[in-house]
Amino acid sequence: MQAWIDGFLTELENKDFSPLTVRAYATALGEFDTFCKARKIAKEDAFAPAHLRVFLANVQLGNPKRNTVLRKIATLRSFTAYLLRQGHLTKNPFKLLPSPKKEKLLPKFLSEPETDRLIQTAAHSKHFSPRNVALLELMYSSGLRRSEVTGLKIADVDFFNGLVKVLGKGRKERLVPVTQTALQALKDYLATRKNPQPQETLFLNKNGTPLTGDGLAFIFKNTAIASHLARRVTPHSLRHSFATHLLGHGCDLRSLQEMLGHKSLSTTQVYTHVSLEQLKSVYDQAHPKSKESL
Repeated sequence: MQAWIDGFLTELENKDFSPLTVRAYATALGEFDTFCKARKIAKEDAFAPAHLRVFLANVQLGNPKRNTVLRKIATLRSFTAYLLRQGHLTKNPFKLLPSPKKEKLLPKFLSEPETDRLIQTAAHSKHFSPRNVALLELMYSSGLRRSEVTGLKIADVDFFNGLVKVLGKGRKERLVPVTQTALQALKDYLATRKNPQPQETLFLNKNGTPLTGDGLAFIFKNTAIASHLARRVTPHSLRHSFATHLLGHGCDLRSLQEMLGHKSLSTTQVYTHVSLEQLKSVYDQAHPKSKESL
């Protein structure tokens, strides 16, 4: 089984899947391999619908989130498709296994005052405050994913035109606008670097080496804790906040889709949640009868 898994993960890496995605696939498949070994199920028999049902039932023990279960099912589906292409399997067992519906969760985002508070906290941090401010300002300014931020080179920032070139999922490049506030924060940060060169990584850690995704998460966690926000926030919260705030100020879905790098517009539509106050405000401005005095 492990040889099959290794071959599948190598194919994902060759297709430029992100390291985080490959790691998630490896974890889910490792659980399946452990399940098969514990029950002494041969790899040729592991994909029998009966065994898959038992495995998926075990996955749901402890009442995990539905989307967690769905991700593991999706991993097994992709792995099965790979085995079918390689000729290791002749039938697709998932044709006989219905999948639970995806749980619809609203993105967790910060309000505009909370976002300002987070960034102001970074500005008052004892160490590396210029870098931390630039990091948070850029994430909020352009709605970047964690891997996209850590993958940036200095040359990817177009200070003249106010754009950043991002390498997103599937190795697809896109250009995203950057606010003047974020650009100034980046300039202030780069001024602290010794002779920065265009092809150098934009964000460095305390050792002067490229900042990793885990390093970014560590910075964000400490800043969020110091901000004393009354909610749990993650690096992705700034991406959600970016999208929510843009829509709240009149950005159209198609433009937001391009900036977020979403393949499907349906993925972007999750951000159409707005407060009742925003909805009422738009209604009052748009409906002709709402403007008539009573």
